[in-house]
Amino acid sequence: MKALITGASSGIGRDMAKFLSEMGYDLILVARRLEKLNQVKRELPTNAKVIRADLSDEAQCIALYEQVKGEDIDILINNAGFGVFGDFCSTDLNSELKMIDTNIRAVHILTKLFLKDFKQRDSGYILNVASSAAFQPGPLLSSYYASKAYVLRLTEAIYEELRRAGSHVHICALCPGPVRTEFDSVANVKFSVNGLESREVAEYAINKMFDKKLVIVPGKLMKLTRFFGKFVTEKRMLKICYHMQKRKDGK
Repeated sequence: MKALITGASSGIGRDMAKFLSEMGYDLILVARRLEKLNQVKRELPTNAKVIRADLSDEAQCIALYEQVKGEDIDILINNAGFGVFGDFCSTDLNSELKMIDTNIRAVHILTKLFLKDFKQRDSGYILNVASSAAFQPGPLLSSYYASKAYVLRLTEAIYEELRRAGSHVHICALCPGPVRTEFDSVANVKFSVNGLESREVAEYAINKMFDKKLVIVPGKLMKLTRFFGKFVTEKRMLKICYHMQKRKDGK
C-alpha cells in the first residue's frame, strides 16, 4: 500500500503522512523544502521516498507523475497550496498567479494523470484539499477562496462521473476551516477563531475518505457555519465575509 502526498513538509500534509504510515502505508512525500521532507521521513515507521518539486511549475507536476507512475500508488493527496491576503487591486499579481498555479493547475494536472491510471485498474483514492473557503466568497482573500471553490467543484463533478461509470475509484474534497499550520504566516493573516489541530484534521479526513465521504468538513463550528450560510443572501454574506477577513489582517 502506497500514498503520495503533496505539501507533505508541514501541517496537514505532514500529519496525514504520519497517520497513513501508522496504518502501514509506504509514502511518497512531495514539497519544495527538502530538509523538511527528510525530517518528516525520519519520523515515519514505514518506507518513504522524498521528492523536491515546485508544483506551481507545470513541467514539474508532469515530471513528478512520470517519476512515480510505475509505483502502484493507491492514494493521491493533493494538499499543496497557499493563500495571498489583501485587497484585489493591491495584491501582487505574480504571487497570485503562483498561488493559482499551485492551488488549481497542479491539482488539476495530478488529479487527471493519476485518475486515468486509477480508473484503468478500477481502484484508488484521491483526496483534494480544498477549504471551507470554497463555500463562500472571500473579499481580501478573493483569489484563494476562488481557487478552493475550483478544487471543490472539480472534485464533486469527477465524483459523479465516477459514480455513473460504476467505478470503484473514490475522489473527495477536504474543506476545513482554520487549522493550526503555516498557512497564516505565509498568507500574512491571523485567524479570529481558534484553529483545529492539524493532526486532528488529518485523521478525520483520512477516515472519512475511507468511508467514501464526498465533502469532508472537520469540526462542529464549520459544519454549523456551512449549514446556516445557506440561509444568508449573497450580498449579506459578502459583508459578513469582509468583516471576518478584515480581522485576519496580520499587519
